[in-house]
Order: sequence, then C-alpha cells, then structure tokens
Amino acid sequence: MEQGWLHGEGFLLCLILYLLLQGRGDTFTINCSGFDQHGVDPAAFQAAFARKAFRPATNVSIPICVNISFTLSAILEVDAQLQLMTSFLWLNMIWYNPFITWNPEECGGIRKLGMATENLWLPDIFIEELMDTDQTPPGLMAYINSNGHIKYSKPMRVTSICNLDIFYFPFDEQNCTLTFSSFVYTVEKMVLGMEQDVQEILETSQNIIWNKGEWVLQGIHQMMKMTAGTNGYDQIVFYVAIRRRPTLYVINLLVPSSFLVAIDALSFYLPAESENRASFKMTLLLGYNVFLLMMNDLLPSSSTSLISVYFALCLSLMVLSLLETIFITYLLHLATTQPPPMPRWLHSLLLHCTSPRTCCPAVPWKGNMDLAHLPGVKEPMELVGKVPHPRETELNGCPGSARNQQEDKAQKLHLVRLWVRLSHMMDTLLFRLYLLFMATSVVTVIILWNT
Repeated sequence: MEQGWLHGEGFLLCLILYLLLQGRGDTFTINCSGFDQHGVDPAAFQAAFARKAFRPATNVSIPICVNISFTLSAILEVDAQLQLMTSFLWLNMIWYNPFITWNPEECGGIRKLGMATENLWLPDIFIEELMDTDQTPPGLMAYINSNGHIKYSKPMRVTSICNLDIFYFPFDEQNCTLTFSSFVYTVEKMVLGMEQDVQEILETSQNIIWNKGEWVLQGIHQMMKMTAGTNGYDQIVFYVAIRRRPTLYVINLLVPSSFLVAIDALSFYLPAESENRASFKMTLLLGYNVFLLMMNDLLPSSSTSLISVYFALCLSLMVLSLLETIFITYLLHLATTQPPPMPRWLHSLLLHCTSPRTCCPAVPWKGNMDLAHLPGVKEPMELVGKVPHPRETELNGCPGSARNQQEDKAQKLHLVRLWVRLSHMMDTLLFRLYLLFMATSVVTVIILWNT
C-alpha cells in the first residue's frame, strides 16, 4: 500500500506540473514543415539546443519533474571486507521539455526522434552510495516525443557502499540501498517521480538478470523521501535484497570439514592401548590445518562468521581428542607399571556412571579391554594357579607370604580395571560429544539452507 501510494503521489505531482507547463508549450512549437521531403532540419532545433545549459522550464518558480526507474541486470561482486556491492543497471529518466515540441501532422507524421545527448539538457541524477566515478559512455542518444517528453537511458556500473552482515555466511542475505537524488537542484527546482511501479522494476530485473552468478536477487523495495526547504533535495531510496548461493561453499568447505571430523570420531574404535591411535589423530589434525589454510581465501575476513565458529569448534574437538588420547595412553601405562590409588570422589563418580541403573553411554569399542595385552598385568586365574600349597610354604619357611602376594596382585589388578574403566568412560563421553556436535551441525545447515 505504501509503495502504491508513493508511486501514485509522484505520478500525480508530475501530472500537475505537466499540465501547468503544457499551456505554455504551444508558444515554442518547432516549425518542421518540409521534414517529409528533406528529412529533419537541424536548424529547426537550434533555438532549443541553445538552451541546453538551462533548466527547461517556462516558469522558474515551477520545478521540473523527472520520473526515474532502473533495471538491475547483473550483480557482479560483493566485497565483504570493503563493504561494497558492484552491480550493473540501466537508469531510465523521463522529463518534459516545453521547448522541443512539434506537430506530427506538419512534420511528415514524425512522432519520435532520436537526438544526441550532448545537445540536450540532462538531469543530474546520481546515486548517493556510489563509491566510484560515473563511467557512462559518451555518445548516447535520447528519444524525444512530439509532445516534448524526453526519455534517456544510460548504463551504469555501480560500486556502492553497503552495510554487509556476513555472520550467517554462506547462507547470508544482504539488503543494500540505492538512493537516487539530484546533485545541484533542490526540491524547489526539481522533484523526482516514479516512471514504473517498484513491482514492475523487480519483475523486469528478475527476468533479465544474470542468474548464474553467486548472488540471487530476492526483491526490490522503494521508499520516497521528500525534504522541503531551500536546502532540501528530493530523494528516492530503493532497497535491494540479495541472497548468496551456498552450494559452492557447502561443497568446498562444510563437506570436507565434516568428513574429517567424522573420521576423527571413528578413530575412537581403535583400542586405547594401540600406539597407532595417537599418530592417526595427529595426522588428521595436521590435515585439517592444511585444509583451513587452503580454504582461507573463500572465507570472509572482515568479521566473525558462523562458519568460522564451526571450524574453530571442529579444530578444538580434534585437539581435545588428541589430548585425551595422550592422557589415556599415559594413564594406562601408569596403571600397568605402578597403579596409583583412585581418589574416593573419582571412584564414586565412576561407579555412578557405570552403574546399570544409570544411563551409561556405551563404549564405541569393545566394552572389556583385554588386560592380557597390557604389560605387567596378569589375570586372577593365572595368579591363583601359581599360589603354592600351604605345606610348600611351611617348608620354604615363608608362611602367609603367598597369600599376601596374592592379595597384593589382586588389588593391583583391581586398580588396573578401575583405571581402564575410567579410560572407557572418557572415550565414550568424548565420542558422544562428537555425535552431538555433528548432529547439531547438520540440523543447523538444513535450517539455514531452507530459511
């Protein structure tokens, strides 16, 4: 409703100004008799061409109305670091010149002429967000109707400043502004109107825009601001909404990173006492760092994005997994040589987490580690089989020593089992943390892609 009201108000204002000037237009009708026999006579327009340095108005107190529209044909580049958007558009302007009118019946039925813009007065419409010089090519043509209406279209490569928010990269949407205004003429000398409705501008732009680029045109919204006063300038502000295509970045960034994290999670199936587990995780960590260095050019460097947080979390998990593997390896080595006594609070926590009544996470690899693989550890049956007979102990003169030795070894074996169970629990918790992180990442990507 607001856009339609603004468009209707601009059109009504320009219509009123046109009617005010139309009454004086017949005085300046060009004599074009003989155009049908000898073609267009340049001398007939010399009086009008001589006025090109002045605003085409028969009454200096009445502002001239310029209707504008544009067609966005390409989004060439969006620079997140410099906060710039480079686009290509065609700017269309229509205004009334009362000094260039003729009667088509007297001019061989000619109702429209094309003239070089160097002979005409042109509105000084510019884009306020423009960060580069206007590179409009010279030698363009403007088309003039017999009733004095002039239409001028010029191509523009616009490098405009835009407040970019790349937190959701590569699923980000940007909203850039294009403000059209006059550089010289205030609102008392020139007012701006709309040649087309903003919906027509959007439909035309979407039909001809280059759709195979990185950015997709989502919408164009328009708001008119009129500033009255001697120092006020009429403005028309357009909001251009664009969306990035995320497929390239998902394939090149998210998928390889997810594969490396998944492989690191599968490494928990390797036995904790294996010497290859730490070296395998170290290789994955080095490979992930090389991957980040190679893909650094694709990441935005102006501010923190969600994908940068994701990569930092992946790297942190892999480092934490490597440190946990080193700690477990040291713990098992210590437990098999001289197992330290387990603190009471840790023993209670271990019994609580591994109790069948609690929801204890299942170990990703086999639940009971084969203790025979650990050096210095013997099974209880093996220890019992080597216990000497009481008569042998009496003959050896060491009564009770075998029982004490058996109890010491059984206690040592019990401590080894507790420390091994603790390593199982640590592996399981970290493995579940990996699964939770990967599931959260997948759900987040799906939500951002669909919205």
